[in-house]
Amino acid sequence: MEDFMEVQEVELVMSAVAASQYPTTGYPEIGLVGRSNVGKSSLTNVLINRKSYARTSSQPGKTRTLNFYEVEKQLYFVDVPGYGYAKVSKKEREKFGVMIEEYLTQRDQLRGVIQLVDGRHAPTDDDVSMYQWLRYYHIPTLIVATKIDKIKPAVRNRETSLIRKTLNMNADDELLLFSAQTKLGKDEVWQWIEKKIGGTN
Repeated sequence: MEDFMEVQEVELVMSAVAASQYPTTGYPEIGLVGRSNVGKSSLTNVLINRKSYARTSSQPGKTRTLNFYEVEKQLYFVDVPGYGYAKVSKKEREKFGVMIEEYLTQRDQLRGVIQLVDGRHAPTDDDVSMYQWLRYYHIPTLIVATKIDKIKPAVRNRETSLIRKTLNMNADDELLLFSAQTKLGKDEVWQWIEKKIGGTN
């Protein structure tokens, strides 16, 4: 597998709301899930070496589609709408729920999911629900704790333990600390992705 660390070619190929609109190239896919405003776009931009390629919405929870980013014509990052959006009606939330569930449970190309949580706080109820749901469907999951540069190094271990405990994490699932500012964790996230798309666990 090529070294993905230096990504040259990225394209947002589509924003989909239904399975009929998903790409048909057959490339492996990695889903990105997390609460609105947790830093999914920032993580994506760091991984693909771009300053502001991934869409960051001025209004958290505005992304209403599955955004497929084609990377080096070898894989897709799939940005899944953020959960925990307070301003969205119950009916719209249910519609999102169906779209997300359909993608995560029925997409053969999906190799794993990166779930982002805010490293400064204990995971929310929404975070816990999402993680339990991914575990229920046996979807390989990497937990990425974001905004870690805002936490003093001395208390990071404590925060890590809190996240593991709150989510009741699987022994098999990994937890990585990440900072979009310092790029901490970038290489480790890529290593996890490469393992998943390369077919080795």
